[in-house]
Amino acid sequence: MDVQEKTIDVAGAAASQSESALHLHCYVAGKGVDTSKYLSVHSPYDNRLVGTVALAGIKETNEAIEAALEGGKTLSRYERYTVLDKTRQLLMKRKEEIAQLISAESGLCIREGRYEIGRAHDVLLFAAMECLKDDGQVFSCDISPTGKTRKIFTVREPLKLAVAITPFNHPLNQVAHKIAPAIASGTPVILKPSEKTPLTAIRLTEMLYEAGLPPYMLSVLLGPTTEVAEQLLKDDRIELVSFTGSVPVGKKIAQTAGYKKVILELGGNDPLIILEDADLELAVTLAAEGSFRNSGQRCTAVKRILVQESIREEFTKRFVEKAKEYTCGDPSDPDTRVGTVIDERAAVYLEEVTKKAVSQGAKILLGGKRTGALMEPTVIADVPRDAQMIVQESFGPLAPILGFKDIDDAISLSNSTAYGLSSGIVTNNMQNAIRFIKELKVGTVNINEVPGYRIENSPFGGIKDSGLGIKEGVIEAMKCFSFVKTFSMPW
Repeated sequence: MDVQEKTIDVAGAAASQSESALHLHCYVAGKGVDTSKYLSVHSPYDNRLVGTVALAGIKETNEAIEAALEGGKTLSRYERYTVLDKTRQLLMKRKEEIAQLISAESGLCIREGRYEIGRAHDVLLFAAMECLKDDGQVFSCDISPTGKTRKIFTVREPLKLAVAITPFNHPLNQVAHKIAPAIASGTPVILKPSEKTPLTAIRLTEMLYEAGLPPYMLSVLLGPTTEVAEQLLKDDRIELVSFTGSVPVGKKIAQTAGYKKVILELGGNDPLIILEDADLELAVTLAAEGSFRNSGQRCTAVKRILVQESIREEFTKRFVEKAKEYTCGDPSDPDTRVGTVIDERAAVYLEEVTKKAVSQGAKILLGGKRTGALMEPTVIADVPRDAQMIVQESFGPLAPILGFKDIDDAISLSNSTAYGLSSGIVTNNMQNAIRFIKELKVGTVNINEVPGYRIENSPFGGIKDSGLGIKEGVIEAMKCFSFVKTFSMPW
């Protein structure tokens, strides 16, 4: 969405703002942007004004690029470690405030906001730790008949400038996952957060400045697509674009970016595959957590529950009872387990694909109702394999159940979509587990866990329409935000 569609003039913003709303601005190398155009951010739950952001334009975009390239103080490994660790400490001191902000601007329930603080803490911690490591290598050259008595050494050097474009579904953690590895690598970065959830990203930027990050190392920009995002993508001075978001936008970025590194972490249509030998209580718990956490708005959420026919009836019965525990409502209520999706438009889409599945013979066993941006956790049985919610990614708290005959059928069904991100297998049979690991066309296979399980420094990423196979996670991202230089010496 072009942010021009959501801009208002200063007087309009002042007239509509509430006393509790934040009033922030973009930053160009540490300097706040002051313009006459503002983006207003409203709660998806009750439409209250959460905050405004003073927007950037083409002038600020160019200034951010030039400031990064001009550079400044070069941080040592220890200084980079210190900045990231101080940011981690500042985040923990303000964890409740930031969790409330995540919930307010995204509609996620407060328990998810608090959980995200913990994840971002780990990203900052692991990135700081990696600053203190050196992955340089040494190669002896006298191992060949034609070799010499020399050694080749490798060192990593930062890129000149990178761009990070982040989505709405994890307003803090997705931002941390791009900025922290860039800083750990010594690479300046321009952040373009989602216009739907920019406030948390700006607060994190401010904490990094407060922790001692040289201003040229980080800018954060929001503004009209033609003046900010497109300019950043097309500029030849930028060496890398890291994007997390939808498949259509990701493919457009790949076409637009030209001769530069591109990291694409796109959508998923992840299955939880439950075999007849599975622990059913575990299977039920994983299905519920995978389908409904974060309002189902994760690329690695369980989008399809595939259950072997011999246990499908019993699993379904238990799963419906478990799903009733996931109460939907006011995101600020500590007892709420499922908040809104990002906006009413997204909820309407979920409602529509549910109705389409029903028209094809599916049965709603629980939920299915929408109120504004609230979509109830919904359990759907007898879903046809060609239903829209099965073939395409449904980004919300929908839990469609499909049966399969045997392992061959399960593998075929799992691999039948255009996506290849993650998967979860519930089984107590090691032979079967190994077969799924080998034959599923995905980036991750988790045995007796949800598809999304990982730690923040482990490799993560998908294939097919889920991405180009380039992995994220702190360690892999640092490799992308740098390049290897080799040199040799007589030895």
